[in-house]
Amino acid sequence: MQSAIKLTKYLKPYMVFTIIAPLMMVLEVAMDLLQPTIMKHIIDDGIAKNDTGYVVTMFGLMILCAVLGLIGGVGCSIYATKSAVNFATDIRKDLYETITYFSSRNKDHFTLGKLITNITSDVESLQRALTMLLKIFVRGPLTFIGAIIIVFFTARELFPVLLFVVPILAFSIYFFTKISGKLFLKVQEAIDQVNTKVQENLAGIRVVKAYNRKKHQIEKFTSVNGSLMQRNIKADQIIGILGPLTMFVVNIGIIIALWQGAIKVENGTIQVGVIVAFINYLMMIMGGLMSSSAVLMNIARAIPSANRIVEVLEETLDIKITDNALSTQLKGQVEFDKVSFSYIEENEPVLKEVSFKALPGETIGIIGATGSGKSTIVKLIPRLFDVTKGEIRIDNIPIKQIDLQTLRSAIAFAPQRATLFSKTIDENIKYGKDDASSEEIIEALKSSQAYEFVEKLDAKENHFITQGATNLSGGQKQRLAMARAFVRQPAILILDDTTSAVDSISERKIQKAIREQFKDSTKFIVSSKVSSIRYADQILVLDDGEIVGLGTHDELIKDNKVYQEIVDTQQVKGGMLDE
Repeated sequence: MQSAIKLTKYLKPYMVFTIIAPLMMVLEVAMDLLQPTIMKHIIDDGIAKNDTGYVVTMFGLMILCAVLGLIGGVGCSIYATKSAVNFATDIRKDLYETITYFSSRNKDHFTLGKLITNITSDVESLQRALTMLLKIFVRGPLTFIGAIIIVFFTARELFPVLLFVVPILAFSIYFFTKISGKLFLKVQEAIDQVNTKVQENLAGIRVVKAYNRKKHQIEKFTSVNGSLMQRNIKADQIIGILGPLTMFVVNIGIIIALWQGAIKVENGTIQVGVIVAFINYLMMIMGGLMSSSAVLMNIARAIPSANRIVEVLEETLDIKITDNALSTQLKGQVEFDKVSFSYIEENEPVLKEVSFKALPGETIGIIGATGSGKSTIVKLIPRLFDVTKGEIRIDNIPIKQIDLQTLRSAIAFAPQRATLFSKTIDENIKYGKDDASSEEIIEALKSSQAYEFVEKLDAKENHFITQGATNLSGGQKQRLAMARAFVRQPAILILDDTTSAVDSISERKIQKAIREQFKDSTKFIVSSKVSSIRYADQILVLDDGEIVGLGTHDELIKDNKVYQEIVDTQQVKGGMLDE
């Protein structure tokens, strides 16, 4: 419940709507409560006395009440919807913004499936609960209380029937609401599992097909989907029992009321109109309790969702932003000072006391065996992770003291896995620079050797890339990812094995473009190929997270055993060092 209270801050901008909605509902309920009383007077004072004028007048009053009730109901729906939808939209926006600051550790803590459920199903559950709270929850208790009060004053002879009906209904609603809250938490957890499985399967659909594992994955999905089905059935069955049970209790109450009423009418102590009004009020009491129970169940369902949302919003970020962080133009000098890093603290470090210095304009090549820590080094520069030990400095400023936006604005990063968005090529390139001109985009495409295939497309730069860039080859995706980095003209350019799917001729042209067009940028080139980093000013040779060699190609080829082995292996495999 505390989580739900914390989320009420999102209602403050829409407090006017939040107040008007229940007030309009009060008007509708008041008009509804008058209807049975008016009907009682029509029967007992109009029809019984054959007073046609009185009957017509009271019918007119009923119509007026109905119109006013309609106005109240429509007004309540409009303002409740405005409040709930805006409330949910703001929460969804903050959730998405929070998730964008998550490091990989933060994301792994929740899993992508759960985060997707948070933004979709959980927020929708809160929106639905708030809408019902502003509309039905006002109506339910007011109808319930109002009907009881009116019965007490206008049909006191039948009031004891309520003492039998109301406690049973109230206890039933409390019992089923309490159970439903626990059941719906399990439903949301099952939805997490389904979302996770769908996300994994769609992301790896090519692997699934290549290994002919479709049947296996369908069985896995069927399992989690079956679990969701069972939990949904159990939750809905429990809720489904409440309606018939409530109706049964009310019907018993109506039978008792008719029986007692018939006796009292015969004795002349009560009129027929009173019995009719009582039955109407009894139905209103049932309706009020049922609608209140529906709201309570939605609230019970929304509370676990609120807990899950607040858990995400209050997650401690791995990448902390320092107060009074510096916003200054960076030149690109990068220094690692005894940097160690572990993805999981209790595990062995991936990097072990790595130290080196890169001056502005230099090219740093990073090479080593798979798992040696090459990609990890360059991920630490834009603070995708924070170091475990040691310090990274840029322009002699500790990296944690630099404003995060300033830091990342000075860096262009083409990751190992080329990620493109379902937009046009032009829009994808502009992710690197929002205001890039057409000339700058074309120049970036030419530098990355992507222009040669882009100009052959019917729509050229306006060619639409499908989700996951499935309408492009691996090499095309890598070249577009490099173009996105090149258009930024950064102080620090990071290319993490971005030419693995590019042919050797195109790679040489890309290397030439980098040397000529990014003379002032500090360039980090991660590669498993010596040919990609041969002309670097410094080459870092990594082995098991440690720098085992540092120097130029010529220096390392003379006296570094690990580098010599890499060179020898690649020459044997096909002349990887050819000019």
